[in-house]
Amino acid sequence: MPKQSGPTWEPKPDDYLQVFHEQNPWFESGSVPDAWAKRVERPLARLLPIRLQTAEPRRFQLILGPRRVGKTTSMYQAVRHLLGTGLSPYAIQWLRLDHPLLMTIPLGDLIRFAMVDGSTLDDPTYFFLDEITYADKWDLWLKTFYDENWPIRIVGSSSSSAELRNRRLESGVGRWEEQYLAPYLFPEYLDLIGKGVPLPVGVNLSETIEACITAKVRVGTLHGPRRRFLLTGGFPELLTRSQTASEDESSILLESQRTLRSDAVERAIYKDIPQAFNVDNPMLLERLLYILAGQVTGIISPQALCQLLGGLSQPTFDRYLSYLERAFLVFTLQNYSGSEATKQKRGRKLYFVDAAVRNAALQRGLAPLTDSAEMGLLIENMIAGHLHALGEVGQVRLYHWRDGNDEIDLVYDHPDSPLAFEIGASADHHRRGIRAFMARYPRFEGRCYLVSPNARALRPQDRSDGIGTLPLDLLLLASGEQAAAELKLRLTGSR
Repeated sequence: MPKQSGPTWEPKPDDYLQVFHEQNPWFESGSVPDAWAKRVERPLARLLPIRLQTAEPRRFQLILGPRRVGKTTSMYQAVRHLLGTGLSPYAIQWLRLDHPLLMTIPLGDLIRFAMVDGSTLDDPTYFFLDEITYADKWDLWLKTFYDENWPIRIVGSSSSSAELRNRRLESGVGRWEEQYLAPYLFPEYLDLIGKGVPLPVGVNLSETIEACITAKVRVGTLHGPRRRFLLTGGFPELLTRSQTASEDESSILLESQRTLRSDAVERAIYKDIPQAFNVDNPMLLERLLYILAGQVTGIISPQALCQLLGGLSQPTFDRYLSYLERAFLVFTLQNYSGSEATKQKRGRKLYFVDAAVRNAALQRGLAPLTDSAEMGLLIENMIAGHLHALGEVGQVRLYHWRDGNDEIDLVYDHPDSPLAFEIGASADHHRRGIRAFMARYPRFEGRCYLVSPNARALRPQDRSDGIGTLPLDLLLLASGEQAAAELKLRLTGSR
């Protein structure tokens, strides 16, 4: 006897309307629920509404960044700010595009249905498209909306950041801007716990550092907060939880690793990357990440890593490493050189976007608490992460440099005011690499610093060898505040 099929459910128009109202509670209440838009805001949440209401240059906005850094929360907070300007609640439409009903409808039809009647380019409907990559041909639809002058302004995000970065490049040129949302930087964390340090901020990092030294900014005793920030990771939910929890440092560290292992590492490895790039062996990808975690701050040797991975081909290795970078788990720095071709050929240096993600990938448990050598690697990774975040916002390339036995940890290649930093455990760290670097590249003379926890803040011109010194915490604060200033300039046109 043939098997009878069960009853099927077909959605009705009222079902779609219910979804729209559930996703947009401000239609009736006029406000965003506090559970969705937390009261603690990241700078992007305050600045994004200003950019959205600026007509020129007209651009859609896509938010990129690792999992759990607050992309969706920042969007809800931006909605709250827009409502505060007096916009009609119906002029702000939220569509979570991974909803089963909405996934079946072409994005153009959804936008056309939800757009407010009478919208114009000067008085548009604002669309917040969460999980935008679930919409079929999302990038081509954005191109259509822009080229045909639809009276809308769009913010999109996706927890599958790898997919968002895998968009068709030609669709986005001149049509949308990408805003990188990094994990919390150190100044943000200090503000969160009520220990913020005010700093003078210049037009670039070099000016900010010099202004801080000249003003004799006192950073105080930040070892304890820095240590907790480093081990917890710069993720809003974890940082907030660590401030309210009564657990000791060990418990907070273990909880952070469990959460990041599940939500940041495994979801990226087993969901985001396979979905974006059709990876059929995510376990090999996880093994690669594990090996890289054990080599953090080191020079990558593709040949040696391929052997460790059972004879993996180098093209596959390069492809898998690029997936990890595009999923915002790691980043690599090329060797600085006057020749772009040389930069591409020499070894790359590896860092994690956040050192706590590295600990979670490696499942280090409590080991970092007692291993001073490992803690030194994590501190270098933290500095690199801050400079990387600043470079992403300000469009400045970050490098390392090595020539034989001489090396510089981080080269911030600003076109007008470049800087180089060597990270040491103490102010007595050798300066041989810095001297060799300045001799090779005179544009960095008077722009190199030795950074260590106990260093005095001295400008290069104040020392006989022309090499400045910086306390670790001052560099973290300066680069974090500079990143906030660069974001404000990028989104509002003013500092």
